[in-house]
Amino acid sequence: MRKPAPADWPIHPLLAERWSPYAFTDEGVAEEELMALFEAARWAASSYNEQPWRFIVARREEPAAFAKVLSCLVPFNQGWAGRAPVLALGLVQTLRPGDGSPNAAAQHDLGLAAASLTVEATHRGLSVHQMSGIVADRIRDAWALPDDVLPLTALAIGYAASLAATREDLRDRQRRPRERQRLPGFVFGERWGEPAPFLVGDPRD
Repeated sequence: MRKPAPADWPIHPLLAERWSPYAFTDEGVAEEELMALFEAARWAASSYNEQPWRFIVARREEPAAFAKVLSCLVPFNQGWAGRAPVLALGLVQTLRPGDGSPNAAAQHDLGLAAASLTVEATHRGLSVHQMSGIVADRIRDAWALPDDVLPLTALAIGYAASLAATREDLRDRQRRPRERQRLPGFVFGERWGEPAPFLVGDPRD
């Protein structure tokens, strides 16, 4: 199933093709593919090259580990993400290891790493559905996390299933058209809330 973005301006096909399915096929993800995904995350940009992202990953071939990660999702996400062949948790180290000062860019940098991973996944025909619906305290307890490590997100990784193979109660979400606010709604210029000058005169408005 494909849901390319109806972009107003031409963008790279990998960005347009990326979307977040609620259903995955039963096909597993090869170890080499997973290594490539996290290699892409490895080479994301980060503030002062601190690389504060951390990932906990489990495959369905590892039932105990998979169940442990799955149990740390909120119930709604458990209901559909349990069919994905790979689950991951995204965490950040909130303090800089050199001097112990707060890393204000840590969450931003995790986002960059996850985005790089997602683009690499799209390139390989894989899909990634990122989630904020996690139970952070459960993750903290289950992995005895250090105090300066913050659980933030989860990722379901696999091959997108067809609409017919999607759970009936999720089909409306799966088929829903992709929408985004237009550029003038978030790209500002000299005054807050006013579109940047290069957006003025957009013939699509």
